[in-house]
Amino acid sequence: MKKVIFLLAMLSLASISCREKNSGKPKIAVVISTLNNPWFVVLAESAAENARKLGYEAKIFDSQNNPATESDNFENLISSGFDAVLFNPTDADGSIANVLKAKAAGIPVFCMDREINADNAATSQILSDNYSGCVEIGVTFVKALKEKGNYAEIIGLVGDNNTWARSGGFHSVVDKFPNLKMVAQQSGDFDRNKAMEVLETIMQAHPDIDAVFCGNDAMAMGAYQALQSAGKADKVKVFGFDGASDVVEKIKEKKIVATGMQYPKVMAKTAAQYADEYFKGKRDFPQRVPVEVELVTMANAVNYQ
Repeated sequence: MKKVIFLLAMLSLASISCREKNSGKPKIAVVISTLNNPWFVVLAESAAENARKLGYEAKIFDSQNNPATESDNFENLISSGFDAVLFNPTDADGSIANVLKAKAAGIPVFCMDREINADNAATSQILSDNYSGCVEIGVTFVKALKEKGNYAEIIGLVGDNNTWARSGGFHSVVDKFPNLKMVAQQSGDFDRNKAMEVLETIMQAHPDIDAVFCGNDAMAMGAYQALQSAGKADKVKVFGFDGASDVVEKIKEKKIVATGMQYPKVMAKTAAQYADEYFKGKRDFPQRVPVEVELVTMANAVNYQ
């Protein structure tokens, strides 16, 4: 038994020695929920770029909105000797195990944009203030519909806290107006094509909707495309969230009413800076760091790129 313990200890020391030997320049893994969305591409590339500017190697891993792929990514980065993870989770609960694996391997994880439902796993979580941002969307929604009408809501990934924070902020305002009736609420998985298909199906059952609130801008563009195909783009008001450039352009053209401007570059830069501070010895990080969201409408869209 003593021999077994001794061998395990020696293997552990060898592993640590190997990591130290291979870490002349620390390596940062950027693990992103999906690169099939331009907004997340900006988040990923900004995180990697900031890490490189700070003098570290960086590699982007695409989880393809698949928890199993995300788990594979973590196994890969741990075995490949990465020293920190800038992480955009696929699932608030399901991703906890991956973060804990990294933590057990001595690798700090800094969540960006999406959170996990744990306070003892990630080193820090840098998150948009989704709820407050969608409160503002809700106020704009009520005014645009003059407090009455039928609407549909296309929510994002069911397992993502952002989905429910955005929906909750929106409903905290809209539900106070009894003449605003939600006739359908379905998931579009934060995906443009799925949102288009979802709204097409909704309109078959509810052809008289006056508006659609989408949990992100990719889905807002999908919804707009469905409305265009149905000849209703000028009759149904579309609201999104993210601040994606194509939606901002549609707002300027009066084709989409509003969105919430998130700042992926701010979150990515903060996460990279935290990793840098960790490498230099800091260990006391705030568990959650809110990043403000700004309302974008026709009145101020010209100010945003």
